[in-house]
Amino acid sequence: MDMMTEDAETRPQEERTVLLVEDDSTIAEEIVAELTARGFRVRHEANGRAGLDMALTGEADVMIVDRLLPGMDGLSVIEGMRQQGVRTPVLVLSALSAVDDRVTGLKAGGDDYLTKPFAIEELVARIEALLRRPDDTRATRLRAGALEMDLIERRVWRDGREIELLPREFRLLEYLMRRPGQVLTRSMLLEDVWQYRFIPRTNLVDVHIGKLRRKVDAPSEEPLIQSIRGTGFLLRVPD
Repeated sequence: MDMMTEDAETRPQEERTVLLVEDDSTIAEEIVAELTARGFRVRHEANGRAGLDMALTGEADVMIVDRLLPGMDGLSVIEGMRQQGVRTPVLVLSALSAVDDRVTGLKAGGDDYLTKPFAIEELVARIEALLRRPDDTRATRLRAGALEMDLIERRVWRDGREIELLPREFRLLEYLMRRPGQVLTRSMLLEDVWQYRFIPRTNLVDVHIGKLRRKVDAPSEEPLIQSIRGTGFLLRVPD
């Protein structure tokens, strides 16, 4: 059975529900306060078994699950809900930062992985990115405003103008096109596009964004790739 809440991506943010399964009361209070202030409904469970029971109702649009929980560990919670057909996207929280631990979390059915300690802005950005993730990630053709991308032929167009991209630029633009209008932090791009499992001090993202912007945004065209001061970047899709 498929119990994922329908039309999660199209509902107003204030109607979206986040299920937080976290036994650290200090961390939980911070997350609940921040998400509530941003208009989300938040359900909090401090026990793994209670979290699984709530997940199986299918009421949550996105989940945040700590890896180490009383009653049932976080990975077992995720595996249990996936076995029951619940496809709700899950952000795994963990103090374990090794690559093997991240891989284990994702193999269990998690959609993203954030290590502790973390910046609350980073957590919110990742939650919003999960909510905007297309239902069909197997699509071979992406469209975002004036941009069109063929994932099979590895070709990109803007209003019919073909854009020649290097492999890394293609991956970077694909990441942006799958999340239009979403602020994406530098650390998200480093982890998901470059596959870094640590965050080095580097301007690598800014350099590649600059090169990509010059190809996507011709001088006579409206800029689509925008910088958000102190945060990251977004692909703007005009109404």
